[in-house]
Amino acid sequence: MSVSLSPSAQEHVRKALAARGHGIGLRFGVRKAGCSGWAYQVDYADEASASDLRFESDGLVVLVDRDSLAMVDGTVIDYQRQGLNATFQFVNPNVKDSCGCGESFTV
Repeated sequence: MSVSLSPSAQEHVRKALAARGHGIGLRFGVRKAGCSGWAYQVDYADEASASDLRFESDGLVVLVDRDSLAMVDGTVIDYQRQGLNATFQFVNPNVKDSCGCGESFTV
């Protein structure tokens, strides 16, 4: 079981944590949303909770709550820039379908 960060996501997270001046890594999970059922949640983590599973990606911590792990196991979190836009992208082997706008998915 794992969740990892691409090199571009690692660079982005390192810079963001340095700019924040605190934090232990990235918190990653899912919530019910959208027309396909699930949407990703990403935030910076200041501390781990008892229900978090901890993964490391080149020294960076990725925390995933136990309830989300079955839906995101094996995901690679990438960070891409396209023109003026920059965003996290998710390569999740568990996704069976996603909505037309790409905001939600089904596992």
